[in-house]
Parts: sequence; C-alpha cells; structure tokens
Amino acid sequence: MMIRRFRSRAMALAATMLAAAPLVISPMVATPAHAIIVFDPSNYAQNVLTAARTLEQITHQITSLQNEAQMLINQAKNLASLPFSALQQIQQSVQKTQALLQQAQNIAFNVQQIDQMFQQKYGNVSLSATQQQLVADARSRWQNTVGGLQDAMRVQAGAVGNIDTNRTQMSELVGRSQSATGALQATQVGNQLLALQSQQLSDLVALLAANGRAGALTEAERSAAAEQGRVQRQRFLTPSSGYTPGNAQMFNNGN
Repeated sequence: MMIRRFRSRAMALAATMLAAAPLVISPMVATPAHAIIVFDPSNYAQNVLTAARTLEQITHQITSLQNEAQMLINQAKNLASLPFSALQQIQQSVQKTQALLQQAQNIAFNVQQIDQMFQQKYGNVSLSATQQQLVADARSRWQNTVGGLQDAMRVQAGAVGNIDTNRTQMSELVGRSQSATGALQATQVGNQLLALQSQQLSDLVALLAANGRAGALTEAERSAAAEQGRVQRQRFLTPSSGYTPGNAQMFNNGN
C-alpha cells in the first residue's frame, strides 16, 4: 500500500511538472536568437587594439602633415627676398670715382694720348728748336705735372668722401645679415657685402692709378728737363758760325 501511494504521488508530481513545463520552456523558444547579447572578451580586446593602432596611425599622419607644413614654411623663409639693396649707392660711388679719373687734366688715362704726348713733349729735344719753343715745352710739362698732382688729390678726396657712405652701408648690411630669415636673404646680404668690397677696391685702384700718374709725370718732367738742359748747354758751348773775332777800341788815342 505504501509503495502504491509513493508511485501515485510520483506520477502526480511528474504530471504536474509536465503540465507546468510548457509554461517555462515556451518563453525560451519564443525569444529571437538575435536578441540574445553575448560578450566575447577576446573579440573586445581585439577591437580595442585595432582602435588604438588606428589612432596611432592618425597621430603619425597628423605629425607628418605638421612636419611638411613646417618644411614649407622654412622653404618660404629661405625664398624670401631681402627688403634692402645697397647696390644703387655702391654704383653711385663707383661712378663718382670713375668721373674723377675721366676728368684727368692734359694727359688722360688713354694709351694713345699718352704715347702722343710723350712723343711731343717728353721726347728728344731738337738742337734746332728755338728758345721760345724750349720754354713753351718746359712750361707745358710743368703744367702736366701740376695737373697730375691735383688730379691725384681729387681722387684721394673722393675716396675719403666714400668712406662715410661705405660705413653706413656696411652697418646696414651687417644688421640685415644678423636678422636674415632665410638662406636667400643671407646670400643676398653676402653678395651686397662683396659688392661693397669691390667698390672699395675700385677706389683703391683709382688712388694707385692717380698717384702713379702724378709720380710718372713728375719723373718724366725731371727727365725732360735734364735732356733740355743738356741740349741748351751743348748749344751754348758750340761756337756760332756767324761770329767773327776782331779788334775792339775802348778808348780814343788822345786826339
């Protein structure tokens, strides 16, 4: 009897469970598969790593673009032209010195004129030249010498006058070189400094030429004067064919 009762109770419990089972299982079967959220740690880690790598690549690209932009800025600075030029003033200084040389008196800085003048005034003195011609030639040579000395002093004064202008230009160019923003400006400043040095060398050459000319004229005059003195002495010592010696009576015989 007890066994039967136990079986009856077991069968009743099983029937109850079977009856209740559809109520529990039916919601699970009715829920769609895509509505179930499943968390995958490995997939999440992979996604985070991919996002970090992508961000790193973007950061590298931004840095590269910044470097390229800075490079373009530097290139623009290197190509920037110098907003100052001393070339016109340098050319004016050279032209002033050149004008002084072109104003040389009597004997210019011209090879043909120098040869012609030396042949006429500084060559051999003719024994047949008149005293008036000798004096005129000597005076002409003296005027050439004095003119050469004056020309040399004028060139010297012009070179000294350029010193203050050169000082101002050099100070300006050095200041520009220190504040140059790029390679082009630095190069242009260097070129203008070289041009200024060339102008100063031109003044020096002009001074040497003018001083040398004055010295050469002085020596030429001295040599011509010595030659003229030799000719005049020779003419003085040579007896004249027109002179005839004779007796001279200084006092009366008392009559």
